[in-house]
Formats: sequence, C-alpha cells, structure tokens
Amino acid sequence: MTKRIKGSCTTVLVGKNASIDGSTMIARNEDGAAPLDPQKFVVVKPEDQPRHYQSVLSKVAIDLPDNPLAYTSTPEGTDGHGLWAAAGINSDNVAMTATETITSNSRILGVDPLVDDGIGEEDITTITLPYIHSAREGVKRLGALLEKYGTYELNAMAFSDKDEVWYFESIAGHHWAAIRIPDDAYVIAPNRMNIDQFDFDSDDTLYAADLPELIETYHLNPDRDQVNLRHIFGSATIKDTRYNNPRAWYGQKYFNPEFDTTPIDQDLPFICRTQKKISVEDVKFVLSSHYQNTPYDPYGTGTEAEKKQFRPIGINRNQELHILQIRNDVPAEIAGIHWLAFGPNTFNAVVPFYANVKDTPLAYKSTTGECDPTNMYWLSNIMALIGDSNFGLYEDQENLFEEHTVAACRNLQIQADKAAADQADLPAYLEDINNQMADVTRKNANKLLGQMLALGEPQMKLQFTLND
Repeated sequence: MTKRIKGSCTTVLVGKNASIDGSTMIARNEDGAAPLDPQKFVVVKPEDQPRHYQSVLSKVAIDLPDNPLAYTSTPEGTDGHGLWAAAGINSDNVAMTATETITSNSRILGVDPLVDDGIGEEDITTITLPYIHSAREGVKRLGALLEKYGTYELNAMAFSDKDEVWYFESIAGHHWAAIRIPDDAYVIAPNRMNIDQFDFDSDDTLYAADLPELIETYHLNPDRDQVNLRHIFGSATIKDTRYNNPRAWYGQKYFNPEFDTTPIDQDLPFICRTQKKISVEDVKFVLSSHYQNTPYDPYGTGTEAEKKQFRPIGINRNQELHILQIRNDVPAEIAGIHWLAFGPNTFNAVVPFYANVKDTPLAYKSTTGECDPTNMYWLSNIMALIGDSNFGLYEDQENLFEEHTVAACRNLQIQADKAAADQADLPAYLEDINNQMADVTRKNANKLLGQMLALGEPQMKLQFTLND
C-alpha cells in the first residue's frame, strides 16, 4: 500500500430552513497533516479544466467530459503533490466540499479492500464539481466514479444547491452511501463515519446498488433492529472518544445546549435540529472553536491534562476554512458566495467572495511556498503564531478585528447586491467588489498585527529596565 499523507477536517452542514436567511450552507476546515501547507483561491475556467486527468498520488487516469463549468477552487499553493482543489461553487450554483477523512472497520475492509491505484482527496473535486448541475447529480457522479475506479482512502464529501444539501461517505474500496440533510437540520461531522440511521427505501438516500446485499451476505450489521451505517461500516474506538466525538459534542452543544451528552459519547446524533436560526457567524465560530468555557480549552484554566485531552476544531493545522453559501433571496447570478479564510481559525476572518467571477484577488490567489506577509495565507499564519503565544492578551483585539472585518465585507455585499442588476459586465463588477473585500481584510489584519506587536513587545523576556 502506498504511504500517503492525510488531512483531518471538520464539516458543518446547514439546510435552507435551518439557516437565518434561507440559504444552504456547506462548510469545512481543510486541515493538513502538519502546519503550513500553503493554499490559494482561484477560478478554474472551462478552457483551463483538463480533458484528461492524471493523478499525482495515484496511477489513476480519467478522460473527462468536454463541457466543464467554471468553478471556484482552493487548491495547493505549491506544486508536486497534486491539485487538492478542496471546495468550490460552479457556474450553475452547485457547491462541493471534499474531503473529510473518515474511519472504517476491518469487517467491511475485508470484504471490499481499498484500491491503491484508485481516486482520493487529491482528485475528487476536480473530476466532479465542473460536471454537475445539482447536488443530487453530484452524488450520482461521484458514486459512479468510486464504483468504477475505487479509492485508496475513506472520505466524506458534501454537495449543495439552492434547495438541497447532501452528505456522501465512501465505504471501503468501491462502495458509498449518501443522505439528503433535511431542510430544517444541521450536521457537525468530524473524522469518522458519521451517517447513522439509513433508509434504503427513502427518496432522500442514494447508495451503491449492491450495498444492502453486501450487508446481508457478509453479516455486517451488528444491530438486530436497525440499519445504522456508522455501526455497520464505521468505528467506535478509543481514538474516536479523544479525536472525533468531542468535536461533534461541542458543536452540537453550541446549537443545542440542552443536549444531555458527553464528549466521549460514541452515539452522538448525526442529523440535529435547533430552534436557533444558524448564521455564517455561527458556522465560523464552531469551526474556530477550541472548547471555550470548558476545562478542555487549550487556552483555558483547566489542568494541563484536561487541556490536552481532546482534539479541538480550531487547530494549528487549519489551512483554510470555506463556507459555501447558495442564497435564495437574490438573483441566481449573485447567489453563490464562497466565504473564505486562511490559516488557523483563532486569528482570521471569513470573507464573502462572490463566486460568479473570472478571477480572484491577488492576495488570495498568489500563494507560494515562500513566506510573504502581503499574501493572506501567510499573514493569517503570522497572526496565529503570535496570538497563540499569549491568547488572553490578544483575544479582545482579535474579536474586534473579526467583527469589524466581516461587518465591512457584509456592507460591501449589501451594496453590491443592490447594484448588481444595473451592471453591464456583472462578473467584472463582482471581481471589483471581491478585491475591495480583500483590501479591507488585509488592511484590518495588518492593523491587528500592529496592535499585537504593541501589546506583546513589552512582555518580551529580552528586556532590562534601568532606573537612575
């Protein structure tokens, strides 16, 4: 088996009736295997999409259709280990995020082994997103690709359009299952198989055709009275109680403080509902969270053992955060919003970039492997490193930076939404608005960096005061 580096992310999904404004949202932290994995934000035009795809990490080669759509993308900022397009919104307002690394068990992997020369996270967005016209179509295309080529790793993906949100999980080498998230529901999905109750006869589920037969033939279901895919194909390990379950627990407690659960529960619910209407700011908070107001906060007052007990959602391996929003209260031409932030989420702000554009702001598209504080990826990481050294000292300034930046970008968005119908060249106009948002974010980030220096330098150990 080829050794490959894997990331470990956290996903949040929100149905249109669960959101504050009637939009669908699919969101994910793209977490690398280690800190500093440079990312960039680009638009892939139809003429730039390959017609023959060759994976870098696998021998798989795929002939792609001749009619791709344009799409936003957050690929790697350095060459040599594949595209890893990660997430985007295509020109038909279909969004996709890929992937969330998930778990499995030896029972199903013995039946359907992984495929060393199959497809993986590196490939999935590039070979799927440009060719789909609805979320449901995305599920079907990806399912067919997995059945044909197989996969060398276990992943979860999400798709959305203006009406539907779908969550898709690969199962062993060639199998898969997907479920439509109810319009009034939300999901917090860490790095484990997450789908629980599953109805093979529902119009809101899709799956590999032989999956029910596979379960029966190989005696894979441990339950007597239910079909719970997490029980059948997933894990319930000690690692889950430290690495995965606590993240779902904290996100669910944020939306539903009445839940009577613990961080180590193995059967936390998959689909959840809350009386609170969920905003982009709520999703960003969850994806930036580190167990605030609990003993498990690494920046908190718990014991050293408690502060290291559970893996937080916001972590130094956050490379980029995206919230893919398809709005229902505006014309289709401006409905797709690719909210984006780079670096560890404790010291960044998410920006609402319009997806219907032909280019992206320079500070977001020009990332390389060289540290460059004029680039948002590197600037965000610099702020996160300084902030981590004394979180309590800088926390208030960071909160103000994030609030003021998102407010300013929202104001630009409101004005642009109103003016969009009058534009002769709408994509060019939206590109200008995106550039203004990027400029505001960079300006505010540099202001925060200056404030952090002013607060932090008097705390330096290398000092000597002489009073004479």
